[in-house]
Amino acid sequence: MSNVHQSKARGLVIPPGPTTHKRLVNKTKQSKKTVSRASTRKSRASRQQSATSNRGVGGGVEGQSSESESDAEDALRQRDSRSDLLDIPGVDITNDKDWDTDIEIEEAVSSYDHSGKTMYVEACRKFNVVPASYFLRHMGDPSLSMRHHGLAGDGMRAVAASLVSNATINTLDISDNWLGLEGGTAVCQMLKENCFITDLNLSDNRLNVCAEELCQVIEQNDTLRKVNISGNQFDDQCAEYLAELIMNTHKLESLNLSHNNLGEKAGVVLGPAISENLCLKELDLSWNHLRRKGAMAVAAGIKTNVFMKKVNLSWNGFGLEGSLALADALKTNNVLEEMNVMNNRITTEGAVLIGKGLTLNETLKVFKIGKNPMQSAGCWAIAAAILKNPNIVLEKVDFTDVMVNKDFVDIWKQVEETFPRLNMVHGGTEPPLKPKKRVHPMVKVTAYINSHNIRLVDFFNQFDKDGSMNVTRDEFRQGIMETGLNLTDEEVEILVNDLDADGDGAINYSELAIGHSDFEERERKISTQLRPMTS
Repeated sequence: MSNVHQSKARGLVIPPGPTTHKRLVNKTKQSKKTVSRASTRKSRASRQQSATSNRGVGGGVEGQSSESESDAEDALRQRDSRSDLLDIPGVDITNDKDWDTDIEIEEAVSSYDHSGKTMYVEACRKFNVVPASYFLRHMGDPSLSMRHHGLAGDGMRAVAASLVSNATINTLDISDNWLGLEGGTAVCQMLKENCFITDLNLSDNRLNVCAEELCQVIEQNDTLRKVNISGNQFDDQCAEYLAELIMNTHKLESLNLSHNNLGEKAGVVLGPAISENLCLKELDLSWNHLRRKGAMAVAAGIKTNVFMKKVNLSWNGFGLEGSLALADALKTNNVLEEMNVMNNRITTEGAVLIGKGLTLNETLKVFKIGKNPMQSAGCWAIAAAILKNPNIVLEKVDFTDVMVNKDFVDIWKQVEETFPRLNMVHGGTEPPLKPKKRVHPMVKVTAYINSHNIRLVDFFNQFDKDGSMNVTRDEFRQGIMETGLNLTDEEVEILVNDLDADGDGAINYSELAIGHSDFEERERKISTQLRPMTS
């Protein structure tokens, strides 16, 4: 007894399942198609009878077409016999769907999740973190920025798990998330599997705790072309891993190591690695502590590198020793196109040395040397070096925050006439020198009296030959010259006019005494106003 009959016997009504329902629908369709096939055969038979009757009516020409008619009847009979053999009751052989059986299961075709959203949701559930809605909305974009999202720990683990299978993101920015050891390890595991990210920003994430693993992963990744790991507190102890990365990478084209703590020892280690690198086109070592031997080693590495196009060494401490090494690098390197050595303690002497390197360089296009204490004389030395090199291809020279004087302005006009395409930026021209404040002649008179330890009356008696305590202007002028006071004719005239207060053409001792006391009182007031206040 079938299940349906057993159910009826028990008084239960079982609704037809999906398989049973499908069978009923197929049988209904098959019965309709069978009736349609039978009606087709009946119409074919009626056509045959009509054709036979027509041949009977046209007997006058039967003899002429007997052979052709017999051939047509044979072909018709063969076609009908083949159709009878293929006519299976309830089945339409022209429809592929009618061959389906109850054991065939129709599976829903699911498309592959290229963004990894499903993986991210599952990872969030696994690590018990709240999914980031921004990340879910932009997982399908070619460029994704997740800066300042606080992804340290489990949050980064969930993101990294989804990025393993993500095939759409090419540029990823997860800077300033303080990933630390746990987040950095998750990123390293993701980079081992992901083969679509080409531009990666990991700056400001405190990744110095996993520097070795990170450098190895970046070195082995064949997809990455641009990596920013600035601001991660890399120091001299991490320099060895960074040097291995620079020396052994074969695909990386841009590396940013700025805003770290790389000092003199790190420079000594990185210099040979820079020399051996065969793929980096851009290197940023700005805002570190490269100086002395470290600065010289880095410059020596740039000297022999044959691939690097752009290098940023600004905000370090190259000084005079580093300037000498940079000059040597500029003389030899024939690939470098842009160099930035701003704020490197380069003095006027250092600028002169670097200028000697520019006299032989034929590839550098952009040179930035501003914010250095080289003054206008250092800028003048660079300009003079440019004029000495007819093959120079410089397009921009940057003297930002360095004030220049008229001498530099004059020589730069010559540079502009020789190289009209060369642009220059400086910190402005020095203001004209203000005239020195005129010293009152009484200051010199007072200094003379004090230095010779004489009284004012004794000073006046040198002019008063007759002892009348009254002298003419000419006598006063003559007496001043005889004393040896270093007064110009203009100063003598000023002094005489001040002392001859009544304008009678003569100077008496009282006028000299009053003038001298008034002058000392004015000086006393000025000194009191300028004296700093104390508590």
